[in-house]
Amino acid sequence: QVQLVESGGGLVQPGGSLRLSCVASRIMFRIYAMGWYRQAPGKQRELVATITSRGYTNYSDSVKGRFTISRDNAKNTVYLQMDSLKPEDTAVYYCNTQSTWGQGTQVTVSS
Repeated sequence: QVQLVESGGGLVQPGGSLRLSCVASRIMFRIYAMGWYRQAPGKQRELVATITSRGYTNYSDSVKGRFTISRDNAKNTVYLQMDSLKPEDTAVYYCNTQSTWGQGTQVTVSS
């Protein structure tokens, strides 16, 4: 069964940066698209960014120009570089592929 483990969350001030990582196991990582989602308190889970097996990327309008998704197939890892963070980016961030979710990592943007 596919396993996804996220890391890299934390508390950061507005305007700051964080890089999230998601390590996948028990999967032929290089052939699958990967995605990052987030869920804020009281809100539905929403798409943040996706990356195809060939490296094509897609972003939600709310993060476009501030977040960058990337992947390292040699390390079975997908990253989410988050810059110019805003308080409204506060959420639990989840990694996803093939209907499998990680446990999530908390990102809090606050002064």
